[in-house]
Amino acid sequence: MSAWFSPDSIDDVLALVDRHPDARLIAGGTDLLVRRRREMSAAPMISLERVAALQGIEEVDEDGVLAIGALTRIAELAASPLLADHASLLQRAARSFGAPAIRNMASIGGNLCTASPAGDCLPPLYALGAQIELTSLSGRRRISINEFILGSGRTALATGEIVTRVLLPAHQAFAWQAYEKIGRRQSLAISVVSFAGLLRLDGDQRVAEVNLAWGSVGPTVVTAPELARWMVGKSPDQALIDEAAQRARAAVQPIDDLRAGAAYRRALAGNLLRRFLLQVLNG
Repeated sequence: MSAWFSPDSIDDVLALVDRHPDARLIAGGTDLLVRRRREMSAAPMISLERVAALQGIEEVDEDGVLAIGALTRIAELAASPLLADHASLLQRAARSFGAPAIRNMASIGGNLCTASPAGDCLPPLYALGAQIELTSLSGRRRISINEFILGSGRTALATGEIVTRVLLPAHQAFAWQAYEKIGRRQSLAISVVSFAGLLRLDGDQRVAEVNLAWGSVGPTVVTAPELARWMVGKSPDQALIDEAAQRARAAVQPIDDLRAGAAYRRALAGNLLRRFLLQVLNG
């Protein structure tokens, strides 16, 4: 049986991580415990359940950000008034996340560190420009989510570091927001393709700013910055919608797997963007 530790402060967690570099951190365990049984691992476990400093959502006025503790449960994201006001896109994703029992166990930090291309919270976090706070005995640093997730199951966490907070710019003035997840069934499904979009029009009803993100169509979330830049300054008319959908299909990098084929995923990626832009056009 492996050793089990249950610290109640970030400092204690970091000290344990320093003493046991092979230890695994566990929040809700909805992904980790499944993998651990499969791998028959005996590495020490460090439970984060009692670390209050890693929990909760707060508006940090002096930094102009919304701070989400890494241990914050998905159910709390789904119910948070602060998230409804400042990052409703993430809240929509949280409400589509698994079953109620899973939402009450799974955490945003766990969803990040699993680094699955199908992670439900990831496309909204990319679209919202999330920063990830990493903490070690040497101090703290912040990096963008693009820098944090390196590939499927791979992150930029250095030895001795843990994720402590997810930081989002508050008061994002995007009039148009969309999150959609397509699975093989209506609920409790791993996404075949997911999509998050934010769009703002200027006074002339042209695209002023747009952030796009697709999940399950590449080794990491695909954001297609070239497509977003191409859309800026253009009217969201039918011609733009058709061209944008075609460019989206070219931008993603899906694979064939048991859940769907690459061609189907590519078509879905374009169709989800089309549906979002049609909402803007029909206002």
